[in-house]
Amino acid sequence: MTRRIIWMSITAIAALVLFYLSRFWIFSFWSREGLFGVSELRPQGGLLARWLRGTDFAPFELLIWVVGFFVILTWLEKAYGKINQRKK
Repeated sequence: MTRRIIWMSITAIAALVLFYLSRFWIFSFWSREGLFGVSELRPQGGLLARWLRGTDFAPFELLIWVVGFFVILTWLEKAYGKINQRKK
């Protein structure tokens, strides 16, 4: 039961970080100076769009975000499966 709570927490944190990278972040929990004083971590989110601005990949920001979200959650699922395999 404890492992399940830990893995659910890890997955929720990963989803929250990926949500912050997307354009859908609507919260503003910290000041304009950035999280922990890092100006690149602005409170509006949308970091992926900012990183892709001026590149040929900018129109595909949402597609890149969805694929990255899927890949990271798949890796988490595989890690969970490998760590929690029952020895026969």
